Amino acid sequence: METVSTNKAFGGVQSVYTHASAETGTPMTFSVFVPEHAPGAKLPMLWFLSGLTCTHANVTEKGEFRRACAEHGVIFVAPDTSPRGDDVPDDEGYDFGKGAGFYVDATEAPWKANFRMRSYLEIELPAVIAEHFPADMARQGITGHSMGGHGALTIALRDPSRFRSVSAFAPIVSPLNCPWGEKALTGYIGTDRAAWREYDACALIEDGARLPDLLVDQGTADGFLEGQLKMHLLEEACTKAGQPATIRMQEGYDHSYYFISTFMAEHVGWHAERLK
Repeated sequence: METVSTNKAFGGVQSVYTHASAETGTPMTFSVFVPEHAPGAKLPMLWFLSGLTCTHANVTEKGEFRRACAEHGVIFVAPDTSPRGDDVPDDEGYDFGKGAGFYVDATEAPWKANFRMRSYLEIELPAVIAEHFPADMARQGITGHSMGGHGALTIALRDPSRFRSVSAFAPIVSPLNCPWGEKALTGYIGTDRAAWREYDACALIEDGARLPDLLVDQGTADGFLEGQLKMHLLEEACTKAGQPATIRMQEGYDHSYYFISTFMAEHVGWHAERLK
């Protein structure tokens, strides 16, 4: 693991690192904020998964999470969204290939060699965090935005025992039922739609997966709401299954980091309460 940058912030340390990933076969970059803490203390941690076209840098630079993380004593980890490098396959579209890993393990050529973001986030990167940072891995929460909201929901629903808290900002709730999801899952996973269900939050809930509770914020002025995000599908799935969920439609907010940063501190506090 190599250090790219380190900066003091709110009494803690904001750093960016790269490491050689066995899962993706590429260098991977991630950021970590560690708040000020007593020597030897283990802190709860919150994962943030970013959306289409993003890297670790978007939330690190614009997410406005550090003050709240310092206040509550929460480590904040922001991975990249996909493998990078000249030898990694890509697509001309912004919604597939680099920057659009969709947090899946691809099974189709040429993507399957590198696009293993599910295993990277479920197995490899947690081991790196546990080895190098003062994180209490028994107290993990996860959140994310858009494609990253999809990633946060599906990773948590597949392994609810790992996470004490789950939230999302404007998530893609059902890739089975939107153009972004259909393009990505067809390309990465193939045409068998039954194989897509483990990457669809609504389908996972329909199939019996449950979380202790769930917090979701969605802007009403989000240009992707009707065509891609389809929040009503998550509301319907949770209601039908009896899945506890607080889904808040935030009047006038769009899909940008102006929206995310407005509610970030509240999400951090919500997670911190459940990670005590």
